[in-house]
Amino acid sequence: MTASHDVLLIGGGGAGLRAAIAVAETNPELSVAVVSKVYPMRSHTVSAEGGAAGVIADDDTLDEHAYDTISGSDWLCDQDAVEAFVQEAPEELLRLEHWGCPWSREPDGRVAVRPFGGMKNMRTWFAADKTGFHMLHTLFQTSLKYDGVRRYDEWFVTKLLVDDGRVHGVVAVELMSGRIEAITAKTVILCTGGCGRVFPFTTNANIKTGDGMSLAYRAGAPLKDMEFVQYHPTGLPFTGILITEAARAEGGWLLNKDGYRYLQDYDLGKPDPHPVLRSMELGPRDRLSQAFEHEVEKGRTTDTPYGPIVHLDLRHLGAKVIDTKLPFVRELCLQYQNIDPVQELVPVRPVVHYMMGGVHTDIDGATPLGGLYAAGEVACVSINGANRLGSNSLPECLVFGARAGRAAAQYAAEAGEPPSAVQAQAEDERRRLERTLADRAGGGERISTIRSEMQQVMEDSAGIYRSQDSLAKGADQLAQLQERFRVADLDDRSRTFNTELTAMLELQAMLDVAETMVQSALRREESRGAHQRTDFPARDDARFLAHSLVHRNPDGSCRVEYLPVTMTRWPPGERVYGR
Repeated sequence: MTASHDVLLIGGGGAGLRAAIAVAETNPELSVAVVSKVYPMRSHTVSAEGGAAGVIADDDTLDEHAYDTISGSDWLCDQDAVEAFVQEAPEELLRLEHWGCPWSREPDGRVAVRPFGGMKNMRTWFAADKTGFHMLHTLFQTSLKYDGVRRYDEWFVTKLLVDDGRVHGVVAVELMSGRIEAITAKTVILCTGGCGRVFPFTTNANIKTGDGMSLAYRAGAPLKDMEFVQYHPTGLPFTGILITEAARAEGGWLLNKDGYRYLQDYDLGKPDPHPVLRSMELGPRDRLSQAFEHEVEKGRTTDTPYGPIVHLDLRHLGAKVIDTKLPFVRELCLQYQNIDPVQELVPVRPVVHYMMGGVHTDIDGATPLGGLYAAGEVACVSINGANRLGSNSLPECLVFGARAGRAAAQYAAEAGEPPSAVQAQAEDERRRLERTLADRAGGGERISTIRSEMQQVMEDSAGIYRSQDSLAKGADQLAQLQERFRVADLDDRSRTFNTELTAMLELQAMLDVAETMVQSALRREESRGAHQRTDFPARDDARFLAHSLVHRNPDGSCRVEYLPVTMTRWPPGERVYGR
């Protein structure tokens, strides 16, 4: 059986829903499908807590937002994309306001903004500390009014259908029944989010397994800047659950085991000559995570069964501020750590949070493959470069989700019907999945064993600090894991919600993505933003002021090429942050 649509979106989170709305608004005659492996309101956008950046205050400017983003990226972002982003972000946030998003307010009724790490001005809009939850609700409810948008909830996409350099749809498994179906389309937009689950400690939900990146990579689209993995400095140590940067924006302190605010000992960048609305705790995420590693080396952290930790101190804020502006933080601490931040210190450690890299796209979300677009964390446009500033990711989903939706709608209106050749591809994929269910039995390992080993390999080889030796060892270990994966066991033969089959398909994607991260990091012989090489501690603009592009070779190996960074008005300089 084959379904057919004009535009097909993979992923039902913030970027996917915003793109679907943009398609429906651009051309109401188009048939739109949203395919998601979870119900849209289970998408990871719902977990974003702190806020969304957009210039609104009288003492802020678009150029200042652009410069903060470019400097924060360690000059690896494309400045034309950043200029478009900062221009359109406030427009998108206001549009969400009109659609019903309940932004927090000042007493005079204006939208409230808070400071965020790496930004000189207060420009982060927020809805208490459940910003992503309210944004996703707003987008989901808005999408329901468009009759042309059909949803395939709890379907898992396994392959992009490609013919003559163009994408013509997907093959997907309905998780409830196990039915395998081709869904053809004139254009496909990837909005599947990131891949934090490649690492053992992450703020990411279990669904963040790099599926979209792997789909594009295997179809022939390059991945860009995969060596840049952002650690968030404040995750709960066992679960990895995010304690939002908003907790530090409201005045929280980071303390080592001696109760000392250790960030005053670290150079977070040369002091900024201009007044800033920042404390030490609101330095950029890469610098704070690196400072934690130095505290570990000095023996000034506390050992736990889940690794070394420091503490986040919110006690001085008081119950009123915490319950008004950080209610979700208090709820998470009570439920997952049995700690009340009003009265107790919160244990935290750096955990993997965000991928700056992703599927290579232009400013409108188009990939080098005809008919394939990408937006959100799965994509690399690039506005984040070597380090994303907190609160830029939610408006990125809106701005580039809308851009990709509009561009895909125009492409679909002019494209012809998918060729019959893709049906043969779909049938081949159906047979492959059927064989996987039938033949994977006996003698192999469990999926969970290989997955856990992969995660530890990535933490050891490509964590906050990397080296030639650690990365080369990691590359060898990943190659061995790939071989073991090919003969791994699949015990569950059922069709209905076969979570073991889903885990196997996700692990295949994670192994793909892990290889691109390690190979890209091996070749970048410098330290920039989130990519810190102990054997190459300096930034090297002469050799590496360029994006890495990872292509998959026909034999399954990868090759890394480089693409110049787009500069407009801001030449490379030193990153400066206030104390």
